[in-house]
Amino acid sequence: MDQETIRPPPFRAKMVERISLPPEGTRERRLREAGLNLFQVPSKDVYIDLLTDSGTGAMSDHQWGAMLAGDESYAGGRSFQRLRETVRGLLGHEHVVPTHQGRGAEHVFFSCALREPGRTVPNNTHFDTTRANIEQLGCRALDLPCKEVRETDTPHPFKGNMDLEGLERALDERGDEIPLVMMTITNNASGGQPASLENIRAVGDLAHGRGKPLFLDACRFAENCHFIRLREPGQGGRTVRDIVREVFSLCDGCLVSGKKDALVNIGGFITLKEGGPLLGAVRDRLILHEGFPTYGGLAGRDLEAMAQGLEEVVDEDYLAHRTGQAELLGDILLDGGVPIVRPVGGHAVYVNASAFLPHVPRERFPGQALAVALYRRFGVRSVEIGSVMFPTDPPPPLELVRLAIPRRSYDNDHIRYVGRSLAELRKDRDSIRGVAIVEAPPFLRHFTARFEER
Repeated sequence: MDQETIRPPPFRAKMVERISLPPEGTRERRLREAGLNLFQVPSKDVYIDLLTDSGTGAMSDHQWGAMLAGDESYAGGRSFQRLRETVRGLLGHEHVVPTHQGRGAEHVFFSCALREPGRTVPNNTHFDTTRANIEQLGCRALDLPCKEVRETDTPHPFKGNMDLEGLERALDERGDEIPLVMMTITNNASGGQPASLENIRAVGDLAHGRGKPLFLDACRFAENCHFIRLREPGQGGRTVRDIVREVFSLCDGCLVSGKKDALVNIGGFITLKEGGPLLGAVRDRLILHEGFPTYGGLAGRDLEAMAQGLEEVVDEDYLAHRTGQAELLGDILLDGGVPIVRPVGGHAVYVNASAFLPHVPRERFPGQALAVALYRRFGVRSVEIGSVMFPTDPPPPLELVRLAIPRRSYDNDHIRYVGRSLAELRKDRDSIRGVAIVEAPPFLRHFTARFEER
């Protein structure tokens, strides 16, 4: 990408929020108080916040306007009806169950779909809360990423694909304990990489051929379908909306955090193509933990904003700008000699922390060490995606730092600052020390663990 001829964003600012770079002493103090855990650093002391793109974006004028029409009725509200009809029209799934966010959807769904300990859920790669919601039920989250995931420098267009041979083997060997198959689009833990339409179809054929339903973890479905349109032979002449409809025709339901591709700050939902016992169980569990099935833990105004966001996210000008910002950051980092996962994904750029810090051994968590150093030196908050977040056996294939770009929030000068910061940090990388965990909970330890440098 030519960094000086990037297409301007398809929006303009109507309101701004002031940010500032906190003094070096403040940043150092906040790190000590947080136990070197960036989740524990107050947002007011962060200059550019790339910790996550989940719920951190800016809503449109139409979304803010829709919120004024929110129906706050406890049961049967028209805002739920609008969300339901929007999802049906976009995804083609009949049954829509709102939840307060993605992990609420995961908790409700897996509590009903897994039913008993000892089950196995294959996926291209489970992300953190998905894995935790499966494992806390005494079940196994089985990752089956394609082999190209480990080749961070190769330009394979669909590194989010599932290993089809691995899935077939798992279905042969563990069929009785596998109640369903999942795919995460885009594949967040493997570098924000998309899965191809061909691979999604093949996964569905394998699952359905063994009598197993396929569910999508579809938080970034529009970005994935945008990449299908750009990268997959025969798909370039189609609209993103049309590709979305085909992708969801291949699965039996989905779990969605609306805080990603529904362009809202809170919200999520479950869909099911068919009714039956699972739908009844999901609705019963929802009432117990989230709320009545026509609001699911959300205000009516949030349902309205989510419905409007789902209409806006398939706009191809928006998607070109969205993925273009990630590509811009990736180009700057490559020019600065920073090792990244290639090709660049849709919502984030992933730095190969092991290659950036070759002197830091894996047991000293190079991803966490790099994220700490980036905040300490430049006030940029990022997140480790590696052995801290995923203490699995075997360990995850890569030790990464994710730079997740909030939607419609930062301009390209912010992006350039982040890129230059990492390039500058690389010149002094030998001074960066590894870290050790000194305190951590049993699940989702990256949110609250405390570290010390060693």
